Amino acid sequence: MTDESVTESSKTAGNAKGPLPELDFSSFILSLSSSALMTLGVIENPVTKQKEKDPVVAKQTIDLIALLKEKTAGNLTDSEAKLLDDALAELKVWYVKETA
Repeated sequence: MTDESVTESSKTAGNAKGPLPELDFSSFILSLSSSALMTLGVIENPVTKQKEKDPVVAKQTIDLIALLKEKTAGNLTDSEAKLLDDALAELKVWYVKETA
């Protein structure tokens, strides 16, 4: 299987509604942020349709985003850097609210 066919098949695999959106740094950060919010119990798990709290996993995800910020410093566009900063700040506030 060529790299091109792998990429093309991964865009449609498991998605009956159409192709998946292109992957980029911003969508990756938004995905991690959503995961953190879900493990904080802020938003419901789309599979179970319930709010579930796991503060240890939420903290690990927030720390992962902070690590990405550190490791990508100077290599992001202004909008990517702002998204990363804003997401991290918001998640830290939610973490304090939900674990206090």
